[in-house]
Amino acid sequence: MQTISKPYNWYCNSLTQYSRLKTREVKIGELPVGGNNPIRIQSMTTTVTMDTMATVEQSIRIFEAGADYVRITAPSIKEAKNLANIKKVLKERGFDLPLIADIHFTPNAAIEAARLVEKVRVNPGNYADKKKFQQIEYTDAEYAAEIERIYKRFAPLVEVCKTEGTAMRIGTNHGSLSDRIMSRYGDTALGMVESALEFVRICEDLHYHDIVLSMKASNTQVMVQAYRLLINKLAEEEIQPYPLHLGVTEAGEAEDGRIKSAVGIGALMDDGIGDTIRVSLTEEPELEIPVCKKLVSRYNLERKAHIPIPAIKQSPLKTFEYERRASFAISNIGNQQVPVVIADFNDALTIQPEDLKKVGYEYRADLDKWNIGDQAADYIFSIDFLNFELPGTLKVILPIAVWEQHPEKRCSSATGEQKYFPIMATEDNWQQVEGIKFIKADCVYQNFDAIHKDKKAVLVLQSYNSHRMPEVRRTFFHLINKQISNPVIVRYNFSTTDVEQLMVDSGTDFGGLFIDGLGDGIWMKAPQHPITLVNETAFYILQASRTRISKTEYISCPSCGRTLFDLQETTAMIRAKTHHLKGIKIGIMGCIVNGPGEMADADYGYVGSGPGKITLYKGKEVIKKNIEAEGALEALIELIKDNGDWVDLVI
Repeated sequence: MQTISKPYNWYCNSLTQYSRLKTREVKIGELPVGGNNPIRIQSMTTTVTMDTMATVEQSIRIFEAGADYVRITAPSIKEAKNLANIKKVLKERGFDLPLIADIHFTPNAAIEAARLVEKVRVNPGNYADKKKFQQIEYTDAEYAAEIERIYKRFAPLVEVCKTEGTAMRIGTNHGSLSDRIMSRYGDTALGMVESALEFVRICEDLHYHDIVLSMKASNTQVMVQAYRLLINKLAEEEIQPYPLHLGVTEAGEAEDGRIKSAVGIGALMDDGIGDTIRVSLTEEPELEIPVCKKLVSRYNLERKAHIPIPAIKQSPLKTFEYERRASFAISNIGNQQVPVVIADFNDALTIQPEDLKKVGYEYRADLDKWNIGDQAADYIFSIDFLNFELPGTLKVILPIAVWEQHPEKRCSSATGEQKYFPIMATEDNWQQVEGIKFIKADCVYQNFDAIHKDKKAVLVLQSYNSHRMPEVRRTFFHLINKQISNPVIVRYNFSTTDVEQLMVDSGTDFGGLFIDGLGDGIWMKAPQHPITLVNETAFYILQASRTRISKTEYISCPSCGRTLFDLQETTAMIRAKTHHLKGIKIGIMGCIVNGPGEMADADYGYVGSGPGKITLYKGKEVIKKNIEAEGALEALIELIKDNGDWVDLVI
């Protein structure tokens, strides 16, 4: 049992040595989770639960893809009862594997489901409360009375689960915190944790321990902070850790959903946190499973045998809230400027103007001008000087030996601004080089005092450890503790040939740092992949970690049996019309369960409110209710225009 003797910001076994957090073992059918069991994988059906055969067929596809558990929505008691038919047919087809009932507003459905399937999932935000976005002032006595009300409403389900041997997930969603929690704790990680702990304390009081916990959010920073804080609070209350289910809600589709999930889930798994995961994609549910497998595969025997990293006793970070590491600015790198992206052209013998189109710069010969995209790299690495005038915002990093050969080529002939900068290793004679310079350092190199004295030196940290995010993070801790404030670029080389694995690996290795405010730029080399893909991936990682917004963000749920329209088709339709609205967040929700809550993290919301009906939101406020789906996209565009956030697409 963990106790309060841990450091104030404790949340994992080790910040340097890979070690799974030991949690209780909870039996879910014949596949227990937690304890010494492998990390379990799951997904959720998108069919209508009353359509038995469609749900069975989709469940089979999910199981055959490699899932351990399948979750099925039960929005009312009739769907809960039909779980028996679904389970019966699955068993007849040879799939006697655990099913999970997903419950939100209906305790009677939860109680019915608990008698039929191996696990039920309840959401504390709407199981016993209603959400009207009201601010309510409670006295301590009134708040205690509310807790007693929740106890009476929740206890019957706990007793049924105890009797039937059914497990339960207490799954907090950032987007559906109750008005009561929001009124006392605000829209915070602490509010998410307290929402779950209220239910955990009831379970503890009733001596029921077959529970799994989750802290899901669409905002990866909030999600990571909430899980860490939950572990910390359990230790503080001397409650043995329960298994943790990890996921980023409404992650989206395609590369967005994969990278965003890797950023959030991977940041926790690197610290040994997580017993079961789901990657929530706006795609067919069986397509989530290969991504889960790639995430889990990173934590095998090889990871456990990684090169040792010197231990640290305590993190200098705030841990439970975001704060960017303090650094001074060198040109457009560091301080509070957005992290830069460096595109690596190391394998190109020569670079022509048309090659720069791959990283966001398009030359218009007819106008003799450059068009610069929202995802244009800030720097490129080249093995030689370029033989043409560079776009205004682009700069080039060169090997020191090449840079020294032609001092006359270092500046723009048009403006006189320096455009080319040298890079060298820590063992090189970099102290003799005046002006801005980039200095490569492996994380095993720890004497950065000399670099600290050079206010023109950008540090480029790289690691070849299989446990490399924690190794780089430890070096950041060293810099912080020594008050070394040079800006830092994080550079990784990826050898995988699999595109999806590249997204998972880079999202985890970079994202875990940037979520904690560590890093002033990304330098990503993946020679097996087109440089366009690599450049876009770097920008997606920064967007997913909420550190640099370069495009429209879609907070899109993964669909389930509650969904009132085709999410994949609708998301594609909205994206086609709004993808150019840089920095705007649009929530696309299939139903009312998480829709209004997730709108709190979106600028605009498009939510299914009934068959063929859509409700539009501006933030948390309903603007147009129950309008016809046929004209809803045009109404959304008008809403964006009315609020001054629309810009015309320039082609």
